[in-house]
Amino acid sequence: MPVIPPQLRSNFAVLVPAFDEVDNIPDLFRELRATFDRHGLAGEVILVDDGSKDGTYEAALREAASFPRARVVRHRRNRGKTEAMVTGAWAAETEYLVLFDADLQHSPEEIPRFLEKLGEGWDIVTGRKVGNYEKRGVSSVYNRLSQSLFDVPVRDLNSMKAFRAEILREIPLRHDWHRFFVVLAHAQGYTVSEIDIELFPRRAGVAKYSGRSRVLVGVGDLVVVWFYLKFSEKPMQFFGGGGLMLIVAGILVGLLTVVLRIGHWMPPFGFRPLLTLVVLLETVGFILFGFGFMAELIATLRAEVDDLRQRGRGA
Repeated sequence: MPVIPPQLRSNFAVLVPAFDEVDNIPDLFRELRATFDRHGLAGEVILVDDGSKDGTYEAALREAASFPRARVVRHRRNRGKTEAMVTGAWAAETEYLVLFDADLQHSPEEIPRFLEKLGEGWDIVTGRKVGNYEKRGVSSVYNRLSQSLFDVPVRDLNSMKAFRAEILREIPLRHDWHRFFVVLAHAQGYTVSEIDIELFPRRAGVAKYSGRSRVLVGVGDLVVVWFYLKFSEKPMQFFGGGGLMLIVAGILVGLLTVVLRIGHWMPPFGFRPLLTLVVLLETVGFILFGFGFMAELIATLRAEVDDLRQRGRGA
């Protein structure tokens, strides 16, 4: 039996993003209630209906009516899991959040284990899926790529999580960036831990995120987040550095052309391609350097805005 600190037994909210999960809603609330009763929990349950068309919202309202501290929030259209997470975080009135999927592929009995780990002082606790499950190969490749790019002490970025609510309220997440929530939070200095959890087959409905296109989108987002973390604070390192290299290369090619011209050493392809290459290198180099300079100004403004936001929260 997990040992949960008394202050955590009610100071948490189970955040459930749901999209077209009407068949799973009754079991979801019934099993959450059973877990709460079994472990003496009194936290919130916030279900965010992400624009469902199958009656998920109405079914959730019926179930929530008899569930203490349960609320249902609705998006007028399907906006995505990331947006549902953020909506739920702002709706919560607790210090901690537990992200739980409506498809019941994780057991509600994992919630007390996450709360116990949070009680040890961690800011974020992630679940690592164990055992044989669908898409394990894709998930393994994706997580290995993430580990190679990001210095994060966890092995599974896309699973059940528990964390301080302030993190999701402070870190801006773009569409579909819920998979990188842990990476972005760890980069900001939040502590991260991990526990093993079992993944069960989906009981009803169909998976919302599958197919080769999702893999390509995920890899693309992976590269974007890496670039964002590495160069967002010092964009001149990328744009300016690359621009200077091209400018120097253009100067060297130009000097080589002058030497060949003075020495009457005619290249087999003539001088025109060399002059064209000089113009190309210098043009692209100065453009990249200009991009770097403008990006530095934007990064400075962003840092000032973040500083003002932090001061506003502390006031």
